[in-house]
Amino acid sequence: MEVSGHGGSRVRVRLAPSPTGFVHIGNVLVALVDAAIARKFNGAFVIRIEDTDQKRFLEGAEQLIYDSLAWLGIEWQEGPDRGGPFAPYRQSERLPRYLEVAEQLVAQGDAYRCWCSPERLDEMRKAQQAAKLPPKYDRLCLGKSETERQAFGGYTERSVVRLRMPDTGHTTFTDPIRGEMSFENALLDDRVLLKSDGFPTYNLAVVVDDHEMEITHAIRGEEWLPSTPAHLRVYEALDWTPPVIAHTPLLLNADRGKISKRKHPWANMRWFQDEGFLPEAVLNYLGNLIAFVPDAENPQQGVARELFGFAEISEHFQLGSIGPSGKVVDL
Repeated sequence: MEVSGHGGSRVRVRLAPSPTGFVHIGNVLVALVDAAIARKFNGAFVIRIEDTDQKRFLEGAEQLIYDSLAWLGIEWQEGPDRGGPFAPYRQSERLPRYLEVAEQLVAQGDAYRCWCSPERLDEMRKAQQAAKLPPKYDRLCLGKSETERQAFGGYTERSVVRLRMPDTGHTTFTDPIRGEMSFENALLDDRVLLKSDGFPTYNLAVVVDDHEMEITHAIRGEEWLPSTPAHLRVYEALDWTPPVIAHTPLLLNADRGKISKRKHPWANMRWFQDEGFLPEAVLNYLGNLIAFVPDAENPQQGVARELFGFAEISEHFQLGSIGPSGKVVDL
């Protein structure tokens, strides 16, 4: 699959990690995909720090991100550490813009305020589970003022802002890695866009930032796939063109199960450094997970490379060749 920017514009990709702990190998794999695309098409690789979850913020975690990528020789062109034309690159420094967009969506009728307490929402979810209904907000607050909402009980003084999803139809998009994806709108939740503390959730901030930083390709892990319909709805409501959105496969352990920090210390990129691995060896291993090098005798099949530098990874990289199946890490 050929990669190009919207309307022939320069390709721009981003890594948007949260500084909440160690650097996960899955994030580094996405960073390698981003950097490979940027190099191959003479584009820009941006690092954007998603630090709006202040409860989980860990001092020093942001520097760990830079250090891990630099150790592997992965280069980026813009970010909090080096600036750029779309600064600031930390979400905590962009809060007024998120609030402005949230208020615009409410004014348009594409979002609404919700005053439901955590206790009421918990009771609602339990009732839905008992009735075998899809877990989604019941829209008790939709179309009501704060005063009207108080009459129903289960009320809190500080509201959140929820996205109003369509009641009918499907949300469909083409993922370069997974093909056409379709979600039934009636089953989708009205996700929170703005929290009661005034901080945005990922569902709002990622759309605003990707649009305003002119990101052409949003590459992220498979775990974000269920969030994509909400993001596309925000793009539609704001009359913005979404980027190409692709979801890389999960990394699995040797038993094809989920990676556990406790059982699999190599989930932490720092482990490779502490154990004496050469960065070239780690880069080679990750490169063989994502880049497709045709076999000379059978071009339809790939061949593993014993020496796979970043330049060669970029040369042979194609989003469509990654495939949606989980990638086994056997160390």
